[in-house]
Amino acid sequence: MALWGSRWRKPLDKTVEDFTYSLDFDKRLWKADLTGTLAHVIMLNKIGVISEEELKTLKKEIKNLYLEILNNPDLIRDSEDVHTFIEENLTKKIGDIGKKIHTGRSRNDQVVLDLRLYLKEEACNIAELLIDLRKVLFDLSEKFINVPMPGYTHLQQAQPVTLAHYFLAYDAMFSRDLERLEDIYKRIDVMPLGSGALAGSNIPLDREYTAKLLRFSKISDNSMDAVSDRDFVLEFLFFSALVYTHLSRLAEEIILWSTKEFSFIRLPEEYSTGSSMMPQKRNPDVAELTRGKTGKVIGNLVNMFTVVKGLPLSYNRDLQEDKPSLFSSVDELKITLKVWTGFLSHIEFNIDGMYRFSSEDFLFATDIAEYLVLKGMPFREAHKVVGEIVRFCEENNKKFRDLSLEDWRRFSDLFDESVFSLLTPESSLKFKKTYGSPNPDINREVIKKRREEMKNTIEKWNILRNNLPDLAKLLEGLY
Repeated sequence: MALWGSRWRKPLDKTVEDFTYSLDFDKRLWKADLTGTLAHVIMLNKIGVISEEELKTLKKEIKNLYLEILNNPDLIRDSEDVHTFIEENLTKKIGDIGKKIHTGRSRNDQVVLDLRLYLKEEACNIAELLIDLRKVLFDLSEKFINVPMPGYTHLQQAQPVTLAHYFLAYDAMFSRDLERLEDIYKRIDVMPLGSGALAGSNIPLDREYTAKLLRFSKISDNSMDAVSDRDFVLEFLFFSALVYTHLSRLAEEIILWSTKEFSFIRLPEEYSTGSSMMPQKRNPDVAELTRGKTGKVIGNLVNMFTVVKGLPLSYNRDLQEDKPSLFSSVDELKITLKVWTGFLSHIEFNIDGMYRFSSEDFLFATDIAEYLVLKGMPFREAHKVVGEIVRFCEENNKKFRDLSLEDWRRFSDLFDESVFSLLTPESSLKFKKTYGSPNPDINREVIKKRREEMKNTIEKWNILRNNLPDLAKLLEGLY
């Protein structure tokens, strides 16, 4: 019988039972539910609701159930949801003592506790994966610090940059993602248990003590908000969608670079597939699937917004639908970050091809305009002069390198022999003065700074991981 079924005279219609069933997806919360249950009964013992002997029995059976599920996850079945499964199993084994574990607790505050415990651990896992990916980007940036390539705007060749500068641009995105996750973690790290169904409890539950046992930094201060709050889920889904969007942008670069038209890279065999019909093909499946899956992860965010947009306070059954979206995004993000960390490490880069493209004459047009500015010409006039030179070259099938000094001086007397030193990607990069530009010397400073910042980031996440609740330590009374 369902936990709520005592006042029902008729059994639930089978179709309704199937429609409302959630065990298939919420069973992954079993460890969080057991941990929360253990902390709750330890607190109930502290306030005198459960005796020392009862607590001893409960600890023993919670440990046994934990080991049973760990060894055989398929044991989780034949219940309405994971919370019911755990309570029914404990009650079946120890009788009336098991019936005490729900004292002062509702599935409304229980499920949101489980979600928060689950998401704290997964946030640590995902942070670690993002850190691993960023380390690869650092390594690639250092390796290709002096390798010129064309930079693009509107997917048109624009100015010379470096391959390192490209990777550092994506690292900047993932750096912001990590900062965002750290900020979101603060709002995940709130202990809701003790809020009951929506109005707390008449039993003097020691919520601060429960929060201490479960390693939460603070407790919620409004019971109605606590049981219905899914802002932290929305924030995590937004974070996931944005990380995936950044990966999708990188995927598009890789897809383009792997084409014959670009030929900037050669895809590694371990991370690409062929065609069942065309023997010559090597396809960028990892990048394409990343680009394709981005819609699903963004869709999970939109789905969750749609679930909560019209909910009156407090808990509503609609919120059961938070978990499929959340679990989907967590799973997709973890496997995708893992595969990209390996994928990027194995790509072969066509350095000669990139250099040829970055040596195209017109990529130096902005350098020439700024050359005139440094000689005293107003920028708008310099822009006009160089535009006229480009048009002259196009109309006469010439390149900048084909022009004589006399040709240059037809457009401005400020040109002298030094203009020819501007017409290589190396000089274009070397002459960049602004911090954040692709100048290799500046990028070395950036990499050094980011590596130092990374040490602090790793330390912060290690502290958060080490502060996660541990079922074994709870059983041993080490908190």
